[in-house]
Amino acid sequence: MTKKQRTSEAAKPSPLNLPLARIKGFPYYVDMNITLSLDDKLVKEVRKIAVEQDTTLTGLVRAYLEQLAQEHASSGRRRRERETLEHSFSQFQFKVGKRTWKREDLYARS
Repeated sequence: MTKKQRTSEAAKPSPLNLPLARIKGFPYYVDMNITLSLDDKLVKEVRKIAVEQDTTLTGLVRAYLEQLAQEHASSGRRRRERETLEHSFSQFQFKVGKRTWKREDLYARS
């Protein structure tokens, strides 16, 4: 086998060599790398903050994004719970009839 043949075979993705995140139908078990375009001055300042917090720039970004996702999920949960509660209120409205008593009657002393 020539070097060119080995290179072309290595370039072909094999389903067994793909990270789990790329196999359709499976959850993401690997970290995903992203590229950000940031001002150098900003990066230097944030790296200083990261050192003060005993973490890395990546760790700060990861923590922020995890917090953002958690807040979004909880706000969606709160919205769904509120809608469910409002729906149950609309289902269980009772007609009690006309009030035949007075407030003073409830607190009348004997």
